[in-house]
Amino acid sequence: MLNKVLIANRGEIAVRIVRACQELGIRTVAAFSEADRDSLAVRLADEAVCIGPAAPAKSYLNTPALISAALITGCDGIHPGYGFLSENPYFAEICAECKLTFIGPSAETIRLMGDKSIGRQTMRAAGVPIIPGSEGELQSVEEAVDLARQIGYPVLLKPSAGGGGRGMRVANDESELIRAFSTARAEAEGAFGRGDLILEKYLPKVRHVEIQVLADAYGHAIHLGERDCSAQRRHQKILEEAPSPVVTPEVRARMGADALRGIQSIGYLNAGTLEFLMDPDGNYYFIEMNTRIQVEHPVTELVTDTDLLRWQLRIASGERLTLQQNDIRIARHAVECRINAEDPERDFLPAGGEIEFYLPPGGPGVRVDSHLYAGYNPPGSYDSLLAKIITFGDTRDDALNRMRRALHECIITGVKTTIPFQLHLIDDPAFRAGNISTGYVAELLQRWKDERAAGVA
Repeated sequence: MLNKVLIANRGEIAVRIVRACQELGIRTVAAFSEADRDSLAVRLADEAVCIGPAAPAKSYLNTPALISAALITGCDGIHPGYGFLSENPYFAEICAECKLTFIGPSAETIRLMGDKSIGRQTMRAAGVPIIPGSEGELQSVEEAVDLARQIGYPVLLKPSAGGGGRGMRVANDESELIRAFSTARAEAEGAFGRGDLILEKYLPKVRHVEIQVLADAYGHAIHLGERDCSAQRRHQKILEEAPSPVVTPEVRARMGADALRGIQSIGYLNAGTLEFLMDPDGNYYFIEMNTRIQVEHPVTELVTDTDLLRWQLRIASGERLTLQQNDIRIARHAVECRINAEDPERDFLPAGGEIEFYLPPGGPGVRVDSHLYAGYNPPGSYDSLLAKIITFGDTRDDALNRMRRALHECIITGVKTTIPFQLHLIDDPAFRAGNISTGYVAELLQRWKDERAAGVA
């Protein structure tokens, strides 16, 4: 087992990693920026090291500072969490060269799956269904136009590197595609340092469904079912659930088998997620792989009774994955709401301020992953995620009813949050019926804002 782990992250995931390490008897070192000096992870970890000023480029993205912090504190492992350097192959490579265990897959695997173009080709070769589109990166707008004529409009331009929806553009006709090409390339260059684009057939009415996988260093891998992340705006998820209300046991088994075939073809190690789009007829297509722990991992943990963070640490320590596929049972339903410091009435504009009072919800079937406490001032330099409220029950209705109670019970004063809109979301008839697609939240948000402006909601 690892002896001491540097946590190369912040916020709620840093707290989650501290707790998992403590349960396994692993000592922790919280790497923190000057802006996070008073963070909960710093208070809970065994040790803490300042790695630089607030700007991510000078702290949480500063590879030399993180490696130095790990070495001077005697760490033998680094957990990257999600975001920041979690999917940076160079960082994983440097960890290996410095004899530090990177808690995740190899640098080669991160590099392979971090490039969407190569990832598509790799999954196609493994027999995993993919969306019709470019074989590799687009070399010119003319190539994009020719391909779009072959597969038909609408089409989606997306960066070959990166994620989070940045650089994505939908084109409904040729003129839109030509206009969007340079814009998407410039945004990709600014966000990821690379302007390479790929093109795919755009499926307007689809659900976002992802498969969680675990794999050890001895060739054994399992999947833990699916999560439905269709409730999103601008490709940013605001609610996730497991299992999906539309995935049948037969489709789950097929998607899981495809996911395992895909990761075994690349010798994948540790936790990961394969993302798919599913059309109304139940057809699904691979879009990308996240080679890290996901924000929404708690819903999978709750429905399968599996601690993914502990397994990450155990696998990284060289242990065998003792779980077999037939050990995984979908025992209940779970829902997660991401509580962000954002104003939904102003199109989810980030909203800063000091946390004056914080009362997390409790009671049966409620879990809260958060780094908040009263008096804490969340730094404006980072993601606006304040907390994740996760509820579970025997049925989807049970989980959603508990979520309604939990959201009403949660008190966060001093900043605006997404809670008012999420309360509206979970009671919307279309959502309750499971009849949504990835474009649903944008439509619901506009109706909700109109109703509030009219004094109806």
